[in-house]
Amino acid sequence: MTRSRGYWRGFQATFADENGTSYTQGRRVTVSQPSLTKGAHLGRGEGKSFWLLADLHTFKIVGDDTNGAFTVAELTAGPELGPPPHIHRNSDESFYILEGTFDFSLAGQAFSAGPGAFVYLPKGVIHTHRAGGGASARALVIQAPAGVERFIEEAGKPAADPSVRPAPPELSELERIVAIARKHGIEVPPIS
Repeated sequence: MTRSRGYWRGFQATFADENGTSYTQGRRVTVSQPSLTKGAHLGRGEGKSFWLLADLHTFKIVGDDTNGAFTVAELTAGPELGPPPHIHRNSDESFYILEGTFDFSLAGQAFSAGPGAFVYLPKGVIHTHRAGGGASARALVIQAPAGVERFIEEAGKPAADPSVRPAPPELSELERIVAIARKHGIEVPPIS
């Protein structure tokens, strides 16, 4: 158990496990997390944005706001380059396609998805995704549990001007991104 502070009907709870359940004098009490009671509302284009490769990730809600449950980002993917085949060890990834077409590969099976399609990529399974058809594409991306935002913030670059897409990265930059990915539970297997 980890030590935390919370209140329930005027009684102070002093221990909470990873699920937010607190224990006081052997009794179970559920403690309301302030971050879970305030909600969130962001408009189109709002949120903290980062460029990673040639893709713009605009975070709508992150783990700090959801008690670590999930992260949601709007992804604007460029046609130039997508991530290499990779495995998320800690989180499932889902896409709801908003515009354009995304090309996916899941466990070696290739498929495409267009507007209105939903794609679920379970943790522990090799996959990749990129904008398809030679054009940009947009999707709402959900990662559960949260944490991918820490990888993208460390490996990517803040998007001072989201309308100016960066050039695809050089090999040394790709190697740096892969090394950071490992620290965040994302494995990029060698290409065979």
